Amino acid sequence: GGVFRCTQDLAKDFGTDRVFNTPLCEQGIVGFAIGLAAHDNLAIAEIQFTDYILPAFDQIVNEAAKLRYRSGGDFNCGGLTIRTPCSAVGHGGHYHSQSNEAYFSHVPGIKLVVPRGPVQAKGLLRASILDPNPIIFFEPKSLYRRTEDKVPEMDYALSLGVADVMRPGKHLTVISYGPQVLLAEEVIKELEVSHSGLSIELIDLQTVHPIDVETVVKSIRKTGRCVITHEAPKTLGIGAELISVIQEKCFDRLESPLRRVCGYDTHFPLALENFHLPNKIRLRAAILETLEY
Repeated sequence: GGVFRCTQDLAKDFGTDRVFNTPLCEQGIVGFAIGLAAHDNLAIAEIQFTDYILPAFDQIVNEAAKLRYRSGGDFNCGGLTIRTPCSAVGHGGHYHSQSNEAYFSHVPGIKLVVPRGPVQAKGLLRASILDPNPIIFFEPKSLYRRTEDKVPEMDYALSLGVADVMRPGKHLTVISYGPQVLLAEEVIKELEVSHSGLSIELIDLQTVHPIDVETVVKSIRKTGRCVITHEAPKTLGIGAELISVIQEKCFDRLESPLRRVCGYDTHFPLALENFHLPNKIRLRAAILETLEY
């Protein structure tokens, strides 16, 4: 069932022709999945920690992402979905807590998806499997055991490339993805209680590549202020791309500098994990500074 028991009993329920274990070799797992997908199969590969997806970086970037392009559309591996647990887990240290989605965001031809909770995980995973493009589906480890939700039993899919405006607002926009969305929601609720009349918009990107530029721009042109937060390190992260897009398309509507509240540009520390992650104190301070500018 894997380290987190996500695939427990699938082989028993669906047979070993469809569900099977492989040697612990990321290059082999992804390479084999690319081969399956290139022959019109829906292939779902699991890399059990995104920290260890790097040995398969060449296969993903130079094969999966380029297959359709270099063949002129004659063949592709669009049926490939790579599931991989990501982000902080509470005790993972520098080899089991990384958020490395930005490594792949520079690559055309693949999509990157990060759900914030169970409802989104099911709908976005279903959409990823059905999408005709190779996709890396990042599963935040902290959500496996922490989050409960009323997940519909029916078959459903959420649109990829479409951000979710979770809370409408008019004074400031907070943009995030993954488990950091839940922390941002807590901070916003507390601020709206303590500051009468305050209204903050919260956007969950859901798909971090490609970014839903239209939703982001529409929000910023309304509020004029923005704070971006994610677990991954600050430098050259998804937040940096968002700032570039916002500056380019919303410059004439901005009322304050754009701010990022992110993980620090250090290796992920085991003993100091709580200090490394962007917490409520840092996010609250950034929001108030932006509002008061």
